[in-house]
Amino acid sequence: MWPLLALSILSLGTILERLWFWFSILSQEKALVDEILEAAYQDWLTAAEIARGASQQPIGRFLYAPLRLRKPDPSSFRLALEAAADEELAAMRRGDKILEAVIALAPLLGLLGTVLGLIRSLQFIRIGDLGTASTAGVTLGIGEALISTASGLVVAILSLAFYRLFQVFLFNQVQIFRRSGNELELLYRQTWKDTPPPLLSPEIQPAPQPYED
Repeated sequence: MWPLLALSILSLGTILERLWFWFSILSQEKALVDEILEAAYQDWLTAAEIARGASQQPIGRFLYAPLRLRKPDPSSFRLALEAAADEELAAMRRGDKILEAVIALAPLLGLLGTVLGLIRSLQFIRIGDLGTASTAGVTLGIGEALISTASGLVVAILSLAFYRLFQVFLFNQVQIFRRSGNELELLYRQTWKDTPPPLLSPEIQPAPQPYED
């Protein structure tokens, strides 16, 4: 039971940290994406400044990655988006390995505890004692031994439920990154046809005019 207690504390800490992480992302993400994309339609420099100011958010760092480059070609722009997406999505998986380990180990530790408890309860029983008062405590010992299996299953089930929830959040992030990145790249390709807009750089230049057909 002590290893199970340690696993439950580890799992609970991971779950609480991930819940706080996802709450802080999901509560601001949509408004931030809309603000950056709307600014990009008018002024790339403003969009870059907004993205840089939101660098504490994964989506802000993702959209800022290509905007911080100076006059990138469309291929470099896309490559910066892809590299940033890989880095941010990998960071969002933090804690998954811990939950996976708890899900795998908790039932096994619970079963091991039950087996050891059964061995301890049954090792002094003789065939002739079955049905007599001398075996009255064996039933209680077997019941106590089964507690570890139940505890292990409870820890594993709760960990699995939150693990699946976090996977759903991650899948949604992939869709958001792909949609916002594609929209930003498409807009950049349109404006890049005439003159590449000067993006954020150490020497800030005057903001370019929006591209017009």
